[in-house]
Amino acid sequence: MTSSGDGEHPSEATPVDASAVDARAVRAGLPVAAIWRAALFLGVWIVMAGAHVADLPAAVAAVALATWASLRLLPPTGSRLSAAGLARLVLVFLYESIVAGVEVARRALHPRLPLRPGFVTYPIGFPPGGARNVFTTLTSLLPGTVPAADEGRELVYHCLDLDQPVLAQLAAEEAILARTLRRGGDAG
Repeated sequence: MTSSGDGEHPSEATPVDASAVDARAVRAGLPVAAIWRAALFLGVWIVMAGAHVADLPAAVAAVALATWASLRLLPPTGSRLSAAGLARLVLVFLYESIVAGVEVARRALHPRLPLRPGFVTYPIGFPPGGARNVFTTLTSLLPGTVPAADEGRELVYHCLDLDQPVLAQLAAEEAILARTLRRGGDAG
């Protein structure tokens, strides 16, 4: 590599626009996302309508339209699922659902109803979008907490008992989900 003599060094890198790199990564993943989504929609078609040759033209049209709409409304983000993280998320969710269900039943059947309901505000790390929606959906399924409002950078939760460590539990859930929905290109 030759130098022009103007003080440039081969090791100096030209700044790269991160949004352009992200856009290229998303465009590169578009065909793969389209194939996976089309396969999913075809599977749904077969389960709902059956696999009949006479229905093939309608199936192809429906799958193509559903795939196009899916890609337009929810474009690929460059994120990928961690299989180990997903397994951990499922196990933690099942365990916490059982523990929380027993706790809610115990409180509901207790003669004095040891409840202290109220609201807590949780500072969410996920930006608005898919990951935040998954987080609020998961936390809404756990007994004892229900997302009540989204106030930009914070989520408001209604809780059955304010004496419980609700914020710490939400932070732990968010950390597990963040590891599960790791960004493409991250090692961990």
